[in-house]
Amino acid sequence: MRARLKMVTVETKLFLRDSATVVFGVLFPTGLLLGLGAVPALGEVTPETGGLRAIDVWAPTALVFGMVMIAVQHVPVVIATYRERGILRRLSTTPAHPRSILSAQMIVAFGSVVVSAVLLIFFAWAVLDIAPPERPLEFVVAFVVGYAALLGIGLISAAVVRTSSAANQIGTLLFVALMFFGGAFLPRVLMPDALREVGEVVPPGLQALTAAWSTEAGEVTATAGGQPFWLQIAMMAGIAVIASAIAARLFRWE
Repeated sequence: MRARLKMVTVETKLFLRDSATVVFGVLFPTGLLLGLGAVPALGEVTPETGGLRAIDVWAPTALVFGMVMIAVQHVPVVIATYRERGILRRLSTTPAHPRSILSAQMIVAFGSVVVSAVLLIFFAWAVLDIAPPERPLEFVVAFVVGYAALLGIGLISAAVVRTSSAANQIGTLLFVALMFFGGAFLPRVLMPDALREVGEVVPPGLQALTAAWSTEAGEVTATAGGQPFWLQIAMMAGIAVIASAIAARLFRWE
């Protein structure tokens, strides 16, 4: 237990030294939301947003920025770097099994997305008057399961790539694709129904997050005949389990 705690401490220090990840993975979602919240047009109530402000509907999307970046970019790059430099291979010859460094990395990564979420929710409420999640328990479930699905996808990349450069390139492609269906580039309320339906089953399940944060916002972004909340959660959980199993099957220590 002491050795594992020490490993988590080391990984935390390394994470904090990575200023780019701290800025874009932890702080950027809040900064982005506050920046967009300062745009007058986004603070106005419109018919397209069901009587809500556009920023109210878009807030959960800002949260997803940090989740996606940490899960599909940061974690795979770190693991690929350890493999590329032979760290995983060398650890296999010591009492500290390579799995310990991987589990420590998972703990630190999850802690970072939790901090990112807490910051965003607090400043959204304090500065933009966006109410905290209406259904906290369901929101936590959607957040954790959605992140697990993202991480499972990221771990498939981390399992097989040989270099940190390759991990970064794959992570960037995944980031763009996931954020597109998540409504980062085109608000979900303006998307065609077909794209919104795809977005409901693409990690991290932004529709479930939105519905748990605000029932009204969830109704605005949902498609006609969309998937029920718990079915979306079940699909995210299934993706997390299947992707993690594939990653474990393909994983190479060196």
